[in-house]
Amino acid sequence: MSEKDISWDLSEIFKGPDDPQINEAITDVEKRSEEFITKYKGKIIFPDFRFENLLELIQDQEKFYADLFEISQYARLSFSGNMTVSEFRKLNNRAQEFSARIRKKLAFLEIDVGKYVYENQSIVKDSRFENYKHYLENIIRSFPHKLSEIEEQIIIDKDQHGVVGWQDLQSKWLNTRMFDVEVEGEMKQLAYGEANSLLSHLDKETRISANKAIYGLLGEDQELFSSAMHHICSDWVKISKRRNYDSPMHQSLIANDVDQQTIDNLMKVVDEYSKLYRRYLKLKAKLLGLPKLGCEDIVAPFPDVPDMRYTWEDAQELILEAYGKFDEGFLSVAKDMFERNHIDASPRFGKRNGAFCSTWYNGKTSYILQTFSGALSDVYTLSHEMGHAVHGYLVTREQSLGNTQYPMVIAEVASIFGELLLTDLLLSRAETKEEKKAILGRVLDGAGMATFQVSARVWFEQSMYDTIEKGQLLDGKTISKLWTTARDRIYGDAVEWFEEMDFEWTMKPHYYRSNFRFYNYPYVFAQMFVYALYQLYLDEGESFIPKLKAILKAGSSKSPKEFGESMGLDITKPDFWKLGMKQYERFIDKLEKMVS
Repeated sequence: MSEKDISWDLSEIFKGPDDPQINEAITDVEKRSEEFITKYKGKIIFPDFRFENLLELIQDQEKFYADLFEISQYARLSFSGNMTVSEFRKLNNRAQEFSARIRKKLAFLEIDVGKYVYENQSIVKDSRFENYKHYLENIIRSFPHKLSEIEEQIIIDKDQHGVVGWQDLQSKWLNTRMFDVEVEGEMKQLAYGEANSLLSHLDKETRISANKAIYGLLGEDQELFSSAMHHICSDWVKISKRRNYDSPMHQSLIANDVDQQTIDNLMKVVDEYSKLYRRYLKLKAKLLGLPKLGCEDIVAPFPDVPDMRYTWEDAQELILEAYGKFDEGFLSVAKDMFERNHIDASPRFGKRNGAFCSTWYNGKTSYILQTFSGALSDVYTLSHEMGHAVHGYLVTREQSLGNTQYPMVIAEVASIFGELLLTDLLLSRAETKEEKKAILGRVLDGAGMATFQVSARVWFEQSMYDTIEKGQLLDGKTISKLWTTARDRIYGDAVEWFEEMDFEWTMKPHYYRSNFRFYNYPYVFAQMFVYALYQLYLDEGESFIPKLKAILKAGSSKSPKEFGESMGLDITKPDFWKLGMKQYERFIDKLEKMVS
């Protein structure tokens, strides 16, 4: 990797944490929020409030929330890149408090608009709302679970100083700890991002040390994390009942614009095909010369393959070529992201762990954060996040803000497809069988984790709610037992685990987010959705490209089921998900042929 600092330039949004335009933007948003109250509170009542008045309100809200999100986004991005810098911590806290206060003041809008649309459902067929048809349909689906204005305000306050506090604590703990890892025989103190990057190191002892260092330290504070998990999950069980959801998963079904039967069929197929994943893991053990994989070997590189290391410039060249071979529009977005320094890739102490892409609606662009250490997996992460950037670029140019809030099950489509584009390129450029093995191993490891290990997290999360419903305490020992039970449902006897891995549940940030339950199955959905679509791409070639771009441009203006139908596929049936599994199996078949 290049020695230069690869950090993003956020100055297109605001010049810095002390930019006077931040105060001006906050003042402007505050003023406009008061105007909403004066103009609309107690007045969204049929027939005096007409359909054209609602159209004006929706459009005004879109402009308003784009500006509010911009303030929060700048603060969050600044803080994510440098969590130990006091100016960014203060700004992020201020933005969170401000956003919560504004949402609390305007809580009546969501309730009153929801009631108006729910009681006047003919509005969905009004031609003036053609652009908002599915947006209104989702309001109708959500409205029965809204509470009174006062209750909604109380929940915002409760979350701000409850679940959000647990979320901040978990994130700060993980990103302000140093981990003692033995790297190729030399002890080093590493930040989480650096230690985490060693989980796929070529040296087995280094992998063992990294795993034990991370999860051992997390395990030492398991009481802290189990306390957080118990309160967060208990809170959600109570909120679900108060909102009259059918189950703790119900809210996520609405948020992801899917139904229970579709997700049940997806999870049944995963359960059935977990033997396919175990087949790969046993093949990997054979390649590693082991009777059985240790947990430290699950994402290990194969032996006797080149240690594929990349500079930042190498990674940039690969992404541009992979995206360019698929579509000129994809290429132009990737170029723009690099040229405008919208990517933060350098490892640093205090930087948020993991990777994400954040779309800036007003700027019609995105920002990517990851920790790039030069490994093949880092190049894949970049390709994944660049897919999100392409999605954001396309949808913000085609849709108003209300139609850009696409569900997670669709949000991951372009990113996973981006990984497949990189795979195609790398396999075509590979000069030896060993290189191809390394690439296929990375694909099978990544898709295996996203499909199968993440499915274990679905069952694990459900089991926590079930435990609470039975009146039992979620202490560290209980949570670890629930996790290992769900984990073993996927891995069976294919992997041997050491004790520290019982605490793997502690470090997943998604479990700690407020009103964001069951983050997990959307990743499984998207992985198999894209793998099924990839079958079409292989069959149809260039004629497939406009169909994929149409899905990305549509944002949330259509449902995932409609997207499937546009491709001639029915996502509600098990056969659709089995089609995705066949692509994973084909990758295994390719690898087996190289081994035999």
